[in-house]
Amino acid sequence: MQCVLLAAGYATRLYPLTENMPKALLKLGGKTILEMVTDKIDEVGEVENIYIVTNDKFFRQFDEWSANVYKGPKRVKVLNDHTTDNENRLGAIGDLKYVIDGEGIDDEILVMASDNIFGFPLTDFTSAYREKNSDMICAHTIENKDDLHSMGVVVLDGDGKVISFEEKPEHPKSDLGVPPFYMYKRETIPLIDRYLAEGNNPDAPGHFIPWLIGRKDVYAHVFDAVRIDIGTPESYYDACDRLEKGILFSK
Repeated sequence: MQCVLLAAGYATRLYPLTENMPKALLKLGGKTILEMVTDKIDEVGEVENIYIVTNDKFFRQFDEWSANVYKGPKRVKVLNDHTTDNENRLGAIGDLKYVIDGEGIDDEILVMASDNIFGFPLTDFTSAYREKNSDMICAHTIENKDDLHSMGVVVLDGDGKVISFEEKPEHPKSDLGVPPFYMYKRETIPLIDRYLAEGNNPDAPGHFIPWLIGRKDVYAHVFDAVRIDIGTPESYYDACDRLEKGILFSK
């Protein structure tokens, strides 16, 4: 299994914090956000390589992090997608294709954002994936219903199969939000090419899911734990405050 970490955004909503620093390399206490993510990935024995895809602006900083900060057991490779701003970015799905094509990946993949921290073992997700033997997403109950308008929202059947997925719905059909954690089987990889070739949205990674469920079974691992998306200064400073109080992942 290979892991792709998406880190090619410019995080303009976090300015001035991220004008010269990638969001994933902001510190939470003594660790970067990225370290908190890779600590979870390191627990997954099946993952062989971690590919971090970023842009030309931040490539050097991620490369230095991988060489000098990361001490885990995985092989980490940082890839530059050669984009320079929001106008020419590839989008998350475009970046995923960039990694798959550039590295010749023909394997299962775990795809994750590099800016979401969470309080559950990633091995729970991979175990559920093995049990269902199917492409899989994660989902959890969103307490603040207003947040559902800015994320993917899913409806599941009694067995956890995805029967509906909407990205940023005006009228959410459930309170189950989908964070950017995905596991795709080896035979699903060529469908990413097909999705993009048909002219579909290359941006948010969740856009691929409603297209995929029309062609394959996709299941969801529903977790009951705190997840924090570091997307705004408010969310970053709130995470710093929670960490300082020792309640980072407390409900």
